[in-house]
Amino acid sequence: MKKILVPVDFSNHSEYALEVAANIAKKQNAEIVALHMMGLSDAVVTRDESKEVFEAMYYMKLAEKRFAEFLDKDYLEGIKVTDAVHNYKIFSELNDVAREFEADLIVMGSHGSSGLKEVFVGSNTEKVVRTSDIPVLVIKHRHENFNPEIGVFACDFLENSIGPYKRAQKLFDTLGINMQMLYVNLAGDFRSTREIEKRILSFLKDAGEPNPLETLNKVIQYNEYSVEAGIFGYSQVSNADIIALPTQGRQGLAHFFSGSIGEDVVNHSDLPVMTFKV
Repeated sequence: MKKILVPVDFSNHSEYALEVAANIAKKQNAEIVALHMMGLSDAVVTRDESKEVFEAMYYMKLAEKRFAEFLDKDYLEGIKVTDAVHNYKIFSELNDVAREFEADLIVMGSHGSSGLKEVFVGSNTEKVVRTSDIPVLVIKHRHENFNPEIGVFACDFLENSIGPYKRAQKLFDTLGINMQMLYVNLAGDFRSTREIEKRILSFLKDAGEPNPLETLNKVIQYNEYSVEAGIFGYSQVSNADIIALPTQGRQGLAHFFSGSIGEDVVNHSDLPVMTFKV
C-alpha cells in the first residue's frame, strides 16, 4: 500500500479518519493525501468579475490555513502528507481524485448514526462508496490505535461478488486481518445447509481458491430476519473489529438489505466498515 486518500471537511469525523489512516500508513510505509472538497459554485470560480475572483481566492487561502492547523497532529509525525484543495461539488468525483493520486485506499469519516443502512444510503459517504473503484474504509468513531485483528466479510456468494472477495482477501492479508466469511440465511428466503454449501463451494472454485472444501468449512452461516441484523449479530458474537461488504454501482448498498430493520437490532455501526465495488 503506497497512498491513502482522506477526504477532509475539518470535522471531528474526518479527524477520526485521518488518525486511522495514519495508523495504517505507519505500518505500510505509505503516504497520506488529505483532500478538501470546497464545492464553490461555478460562478465564483469561473466568472471574470473581480469580486468573484477574490472570493474564490479567499476561500482557497482559508482552506489552506485550516489545513495547516488541521494537519498539525503528533500522530502524523514521520508520515509524508500531501494536502490538496479541489473545487468538487459532487462526491462521486472523489473517485477521479483517487485515480489521479493513484490511491490504494480511501479512509473517510461518517456522521451516520442509526444502523448500517443509514450510515451509507442517501449520504455523501454512500455516494463515495458506490462510485469508488478502490476500497473505502468508513470510520465513525475515534480509534487511537487502529489494529483490527478480526474482519467479517459478508456477501451472497454469487458470481458478481468474486471480485470484491478477492480484493478484500488481498487487502485483509496486507493489513494482517483474519477474514471470516459470512452468509446470512434469511427467514424470508431460507435455504437449506446443503443448498448454501453448494452455492459457496461453486463460488470458491470460481474464485480460484486452492482448497475450496477446506475454505468452505470456515464460512459461517447465520440465520436472521435481515442481512443487517445478521451482520451485526455475528459481528458481536465473533468480536469482530471491522465489517467488509461488496457494493454494487449505482444502487449503492441499498440492494444489500432486505426487509425492515427492527428497533431491537443491536446497533454496531460504530465498527469500521470497508466496501469493495462489484
